[in-house]
Amino acid sequence: MSIAPCPVPDSQASPPGKIKRCLRVVLAAIASVLAFLTAAITLGAYFPAIPKAGVIGPVIGGQYPFHVALLALVGAVPGAVAWRGGLVRWGRALTSVTALSAIAALGIGGVQFTAARDAGTKVSFSQVFSRLASPGGAAPDTTRIYATRDGEALEADVYLATKSRGNKVPAIVLAHAGGFHTFDKSDLRGTGRWLADRGVAVIAVDYRLATPDRPTWDKAPQDLMTALGWTRDHADEYGIDSSRISLGGMSAGGTLAMNTAYRLQNGTMRATDGTIPKPPFSVVGFYPGTDVDDMWKEDVAGTREAAELFTGGTPARYPERYREVSPTTDIRKGLQRTLLVVGDRDRSARPETIKDFGASLQAKGVDTTVKELPFSEHAFDDAYGSLTSQTSRRILLDFLNKNT
Repeated sequence: MSIAPCPVPDSQASPPGKIKRCLRVVLAAIASVLAFLTAAITLGAYFPAIPKAGVIGPVIGGQYPFHVALLALVGAVPGAVAWRGGLVRWGRALTSVTALSAIAALGIGGVQFTAARDAGTKVSFSQVFSRLASPGGAAPDTTRIYATRDGEALEADVYLATKSRGNKVPAIVLAHAGGFHTFDKSDLRGTGRWLADRGVAVIAVDYRLATPDRPTWDKAPQDLMTALGWTRDHADEYGIDSSRISLGGMSAGGTLAMNTAYRLQNGTMRATDGTIPKPPFSVVGFYPGTDVDDMWKEDVAGTREAAELFTGGTPARYPERYREVSPTTDIRKGLQRTLLVVGDRDRSARPETIKDFGASLQAKGVDTTVKELPFSEHAFDDAYGSLTSQTSRRILLDFLNKNT
């Protein structure tokens, strides 16, 4: 369909008919862009196998379904105007596509809202629309250096919880995401502040990151072990119940947390500097890698690069390193209570892999909770106010508050 150029006003007024036709075409073009965008997002969210759309759809549609619905409705308006203005087939098609996209997006939001309510979440729709990414002013109560390694000061952000009736509070040492080689503890500020405000102290820690000339397979777990010991040493200072200190993390941080916790529990971890602390009370893995060898083989969204940076090479070259840092290696009886949370659209920490890992733990008698969030990709908690993020925080809080 060829689009005639809009008439340029001059001393002689353009015929009203040409101006109207031009405006109809402009409105239809705007509606076309919005229709294509929202349709691609919603189709990708519902059908992740669709190339390209299946990558971006679960990320945008899963975290911002109501925003997508609003965008689709906005697109429906110029489409309807173009339809009524004479571009019947074009306008009708655009109106239909945008309306269906809005309905599909609201369907995602409805499913996520139901899951949130089932988890006991007090949903805040103001956060859904106002906290698109940032946790909004969240900050730790203090930042301390918990260790110095390789000339690098390793810091911990401490989020202090208000004591309940004078009692000491549970705590969790949290490790950030980033494929073992990027990001830092500041990514956890929203979760840290939210949990602390609800009675759980949070120690969000940095750990040594891998570089091309410094693999950290034997360093980062040591850092988490040191952070756990440091937290125990400062438990009285921060009003923490030392018998209820958990260890957890997101993505690569979850891999490190589970690996460290299980090895401590199994007695297979040795301290290269300092003493070996008591194992954590429980373990949390948000969309973690459960087998670093699988991360290398599947090579999804940079997992192979992350595995090689972390271990210093390929599984063929360093099979023993891959085994040592994979949580699957340490599945035995007697492990700590474990919480696993994953999105049902996660491409790198695939939900079936997480559920199989959880089933393996349960088969050994380990108290394991697996939560699968609908229409959610990897790092579903990046958008602080999203329904999935609100739900995951509720799940985490309830797990940490459980005494046994």
